[in-house]
Amino acid sequence: MYQYDDFDQALIDQRVAQYRDQFARHFAGELTADELRPLRLQNGLYIQRHGPMHRIAVPYGMLAARQLRKLAEVSRRYSRDYGHFTTRHNMQFHWPKFEETPEILAELATVQMHAIQTSGNCIRNVTTDHFAGIAPDERTDPRPWCEIIRQWSTFHPEFAFLPRKFKIAVNAAEHDRAVIRAHDIGLEIVPDAAGEVYFKVLVGGGLGRTPILGEVVRESLHWPQLISYLEAILRVYNRYGRRDNAFKARIKILVQALGIEEFARQVEAEWVHLKDGPATLPAAEVARVAAHFAPPAYETLPADDLGFAAHLKEDKAFAAWAKRNVHGHKVPGYAALTLSLKKPGVPPGDITAEQMEAVADLADRYSYGEVRVSHEQNLVLADVRKADLYTVWKIAKAQGLATPTVGLLTDMICCPGGDLCSLANARSVPIADAIQQRFDNLDYLFDLGELSLNISGCMNSCGHHHVAHIGILGVDKNNEEWYQVTLGGRQGNGTTIGKVIGPSFSAEQVTDVIEALVRTYVELRTPEERFIDTLDRVGVEPFKARAYEGRDRTKRAERKVANG
Repeated sequence: MYQYDDFDQALIDQRVAQYRDQFARHFAGELTADELRPLRLQNGLYIQRHGPMHRIAVPYGMLAARQLRKLAEVSRRYSRDYGHFTTRHNMQFHWPKFEETPEILAELATVQMHAIQTSGNCIRNVTTDHFAGIAPDERTDPRPWCEIIRQWSTFHPEFAFLPRKFKIAVNAAEHDRAVIRAHDIGLEIVPDAAGEVYFKVLVGGGLGRTPILGEVVRESLHWPQLISYLEAILRVYNRYGRRDNAFKARIKILVQALGIEEFARQVEAEWVHLKDGPATLPAAEVARVAAHFAPPAYETLPADDLGFAAHLKEDKAFAAWAKRNVHGHKVPGYAALTLSLKKPGVPPGDITAEQMEAVADLADRYSYGEVRVSHEQNLVLADVRKADLYTVWKIAKAQGLATPTVGLLTDMICCPGGDLCSLANARSVPIADAIQQRFDNLDYLFDLGELSLNISGCMNSCGHHHVAHIGILGVDKNNEEWYQVTLGGRQGNGTTIGKVIGPSFSAEQVTDVIEALVRTYVELRTPEERFIDTLDRVGVEPFKARAYEGRDRTKRAERKVANG
């Protein structure tokens, strides 16, 4: 992991002092609430439905065990003994006291953590593959480039007040696990035959009210020019992005308005003034940053562990977990594993202070003191010996972190929704809970196979419903909670935006609708097909018809009860 030097630490400490002073001046009557608002947002502090929410940065999803312990400590001291991991890897505390947030930042600074640029119209947390550095299909490690982008973008004065928030994702594997096509800028690292790093640059992606996939603005960019080219893109956006309408302020709207060819022409024209200038990356600096991501001192182990194989045969529950939650590793004898934050009855992405401490202990004992946060709101131990998997599983199971459903229907991405978020039109968590209860049979889930379902409480799409096989979106109809359903979205190399199937459903109808969609798949699939394969083959109409049959049947039953 990247470790702060004296300059980094001084910068964070000064930011904490500045934030503390801003709050002191506010409580002394020298700063109004409106004047404080942009200042607190720059430090990740929102006011939500029931009170403050503090968002903490977890750069490209990397956490040291000591940092996770500090998050547990903060949750106990300043919140309600739990936190929530987001799709951008960050941690959210939903119940801090407004006046205590400077103390939270001071605590976090002692373990090289902060909340800088977790809000506001600036460059947000850079995201990447949660298997970065260890994935068998990886071309090169993307984390040094994420860190370089982080350092360049932090406190960048020119891009502190963009037309709207700005998100960058980096992928360096054959399979895109960072959803780069749904970001303002997506970077695909494609080394040449000699191993020299080049970037394919995509621009103009994003979900939200107007979901659009990014387009290639430059097919091949040599690594020394990465920062200067990003600056060229952001300068064009900063100059011409709309500031009169927040719903049309993202870069995707500008790209669509200009067309990708004209946008690329303007970027190239701007780049002429930047290329080979001060922003050119020196090899020594890249090497300095990359040194922080050197692999740990792996042991020389056999590729197959006999004890692991024996436990797979002897313990069906362990075998089921290993099938879904254990992942390949480029080093023989090691594996990555997912610690699920999708236990039934618990909001997806939530984790208690006790669980954080347990995961930190597991990381120290079995995974070189490191934890990853996944895009799917789970945690990952990236470097576990196969010989230790059974022991880790038993400990994780005792902590409620071993739900064996990664990639299955109930491994849902879900935003906090109307229970907590002031922007939400509808609640998300009760819908997720109802679906988890309906589909609580693991054998059935395993039989269904890979099937993604994501839930968002509003059009901001924090639950990424657009890129799920089945997406659920909360909408407001006459001050009542209703839910649109989309079908056909997907992540990865073939990222696709799902399509709304028709009129929305009431909260009471949603679970029946999901069951109808699943039953349609079971009836129509061939033995080798996943849900998305069957949907692609037969089209949306059979699924749509069954979904609305169920809704109409429910309505008839309700009328019958009402009429006695």
